[in-house]
Amino acid sequence: MRMSEGVEWGLHCCVLLGWLDDQAPVSIRRLAAWFELPQEYLKKRLQALSRAGILTSSPGARGGWSLARPPERITTMEVVAALEDGLDLFSCTEVRQHGVGSEGAGSEFARPCGISAVMRRAELAWRRELAAHTIADLMARSPEGAERARRNYQRMAS
Repeated sequence: MRMSEGVEWGLHCCVLLGWLDDQAPVSIRRLAAWFELPQEYLKKRLQALSRAGILTSSPGARGGWSLARPPERITTMEVVAALEDGLDLFSCTEVRQHGVGSEGAGSEFARPCGISAVMRRAELAWRRELAAHTIADLMARSPEGAERARRNYQRMAS
């Protein structure tokens, strides 16, 4: 399984916006500069998060991005799903029912494919793990990161 780099970018932006809540909204220019990311591509990722109700944007010279909900109410699974467009990890096409290998199978195909069942269980475990963690949890993993973010953002704003 491989997720796009936009997932990492989106999660880091959510954590940063949580840390800078008192400074929000944060402009796309500052967010892009913060992580040295291409502004237009980052903007597309943030727009996807906005459509999912994770971020809000405000227009104008003092506009920018902020979290739409408290960080305790935004799961990492929501961010991943918003940025990966639903993200079905495995798609069973029932390839076992095609070709020479399917000849003489009888009622075997009436049962679910064992490979599909294992993959679905793994995907469910993965989704549950991501859903069990919030942006607030990620913020709490680096308390020194929060202070550094506030300090560096103030320096950047001057």
